[in-house]
Amino acid sequence: MGHLNYSHLFYFWTVAKEGSIVKAAEALHVTPQTISGQLKLLNAAVGTRLFKRAGRTLTLSDTGRVAFEYADEIFTLGSELAHVVRGGHLANPLTLNVGITQSIPKLIAYELIKPAFSLKEPLRIVCREASLSDLLGDLAVHRLDLVISDMPAPFGLNVRAYNHLLGESGVSFFATKRQAQTYRRGFPESLQGAPLLLPSSTSALRQHLDAWLANLDLVPRTVAEFDDSALLKAFGQAGTGLFPGPTAIEAEIQAMYRVAVVGRVDAVRERFYAITPERKLKHTAVIAITERARTKLFAQTSDAHA
Repeated sequence: MGHLNYSHLFYFWTVAKEGSIVKAAEALHVTPQTISGQLKLLNAAVGTRLFKRAGRTLTLSDTGRVAFEYADEIFTLGSELAHVVRGGHLANPLTLNVGITQSIPKLIAYELIKPAFSLKEPLRIVCREASLSDLLGDLAVHRLDLVISDMPAPFGLNVRAYNHLLGESGVSFFATKRQAQTYRRGFPESLQGAPLLLPSSTSALRQHLDAWLANLDLVPRTVAEFDDSALLKAFGQAGTGLFPGPTAIEAEIQAMYRVAVVGRVDAVRERFYAITPERKLKHTAVIAITERARTKLFAQTSDAHA
């Protein structure tokens, strides 16, 4: 591929953001034919199609998704440059690229990242959610500054990654208020035959829960399993079954999903890690995240366990 025409790339980026050529044409005040012509030239330069047809809509091809990630960064930085120049200062805004494993509760992710917004210097946070292996690959090529995970990076990988324990929490079981009244009596024995919503078998929490249930000789009825913690809670909110969550954010879960606590299990500990490419933390935002997690978010539950 020769020199990339950034005008063609800009049209492609706009179509991907708007979802269609017609909407992109309206946003850019040009004709759809103009955009179609620009996309054809970009496809020819790249050597493959960047969009696929799905009925009447356009979806990104595999190459298109990669191109969009780069284009998004290019034009976002370009917009920031224009803003900085117009403002008469050249201070680069701090960027934090965070990878979050799918098994991390969204409320935990928010509470962990929240301190970064209190920094004095301007900050732009870019979050990506994926499996731990995929995120570690991005960490290795410096696309990420930090990975938040419920398990440490495994030993033996050809990836330079260091684990920093943020803290740990016991586990609470939640359900609708009516279900909670039923299963709260005699907990945890009440879990025998109870409908449960559980994280997928690959998650650290699931493995700990399975071992705990087996040790108590309890066999609940697993209704569904989820990779995504928010989806699990949404099903729990609808009354599909009881579900686990970190005791550290017990109040937040009850408020957001309008559920009640069935019981607490301190014997099952859910741990959370910051995985970084360096042993000694240097990024200002990462330092703020780790310090706040250890001294505030997980301090009470960790001290109670100690």
